[in-house]
Amino acid sequence: VQGVRSVAFVRSRRGAELISVIAQERLSEVDRALARRVAAYRGGYLPEERRALERALHSGELLGLAATTALELGVDVSGLDAVIIAGYPGTRASLWQQAGRAGRSGQGALAVLVARDDPLDTYLVHHPEALFRQPVESTVLDPDNPYVLAPHLCAAASELPLVDEDFALFGPAAAELLPQLEAAKLLRRRAKAWHWTRRERAADLTDIRGEGGKPVQIVEEGTGRLLGTVDASAAHATVHEGAVHLHQGLTYLVRHLDLEDSVALVEEAVPPYSTTARDTTSISILETDVEVPWGEGRLCYGSVEVTNQVVSFLRRRLITGEVLGETKLELPPRTLRTRAVWWTVTEDQLDAARVHPEILGGALHAAEHASIGMLPLFATCDRWDIGGVSVPLHPDTLLPTVFVYDGHPGGAGFAERAFHTAREWLTATRQAIASCECEAGCPSCIQSPKCGNGNEPLHKRGAVRLLSVLLRDAEGEAS
Repeated sequence: VQGVRSVAFVRSRRGAELISVIAQERLSEVDRALARRVAAYRGGYLPEERRALERALHSGELLGLAATTALELGVDVSGLDAVIIAGYPGTRASLWQQAGRAGRSGQGALAVLVARDDPLDTYLVHHPEALFRQPVESTVLDPDNPYVLAPHLCAAASELPLVDEDFALFGPAAAELLPQLEAAKLLRRRAKAWHWTRRERAADLTDIRGEGGKPVQIVEEGTGRLLGTVDASAAHATVHEGAVHLHQGLTYLVRHLDLEDSVALVEEAVPPYSTTARDTTSISILETDVEVPWGEGRLCYGSVEVTNQVVSFLRRRLITGEVLGETKLELPPRTLRTRAVWWTVTEDQLDAARVHPEILGGALHAAEHASIGMLPLFATCDRWDIGGVSVPLHPDTLLPTVFVYDGHPGGAGFAERAFHTAREWLTATRQAIASCECEAGCPSCIQSPKCGNGNEPLHKRGAVRLLSVLLRDAEGEAS
């Protein structure tokens, strides 16, 4: 585009490093000097690396930046000429935030959204009014979530000791948390006020860039040089032994992951493949808060415990994605107590949908994938913030069941939003699957980039029929 000098290419959560490498290779075929003027930007870089990239972009040394959603937060960027958004980022708020990175100096600007193979992107291509005729989403948050509330109470007490009158500001759950915070020696009661007891800053209890424990440091084995960090919650899947790790255009192989010391040792290499982790997930119901009938089936919301274990990884040929092999891993399972929405169907409903036992697992699995892909249209999240499990016979419900859960300890409000908009959410899910022109399922409708089972089994038509019967019975209950 004439006049465009600086471009940010935004890839949600994944692929910024790979995009920058591909761009550098393509540019070097034209002019080797151009390859050095494109770089990647993502969470996990060291602060000095991020500042250096920002300066290079400001000065014009860099012409292009392939970034994750890290471009939205804590980045000093102004004056970009264009932003190319690779796939819908999950919310309208993020979409406009990313697009608004261009043109901040008052000049003309260009923002392009390139749809990817994804149920939600497919839906938005056919329903652009869902983007352009709808306001930015309301923020979804559970203020009583102890994983959120506890560090907020500590941060407040460190600024000014908390007294009884303050608890009305934090909600009824605050008073119940105080004895636990005192037992953990984070707060102490003196006279009528609660005081912060530590020397360090209470605000450091909350990490705005991630959650789930101490970040894993990525260290070059030969030199001891710190390359960056990765969230503890993502370490098992991204820096396991044998994983390919990209950093600033260079490729590394993970030689050892020390979970006790939160360190991944890597060495520079040039493998002809990328790696993808495979995992298993099980879920148990702890408490059902709300349950409503959908015909003979049920729509429920409550607390669950999710157990996830990374069990192997695939090596895939670059560019083509061809699977070259699978390697087993021995990593401990991780548990997550969170909130979920789930729905069940009965044998009669399965008969009405012509979903027989041989396709039941595939129909449930396909409906689960598509519903996860569509939920960001109704809740302030993207598909990487939520997870799902589908089971032909779940031990807690004794029925075929599909779960969609918040991927954050204690829940983040996404599943609750899904419960309250379930008819609209699952109607859009059914429509996205049915309107896809593929024959048996593809990344645009029922395949998921985060599936730990390699997108097997899936049954597109079974999912459409199953959701049709479920929604028909839901309308019957409403009338």
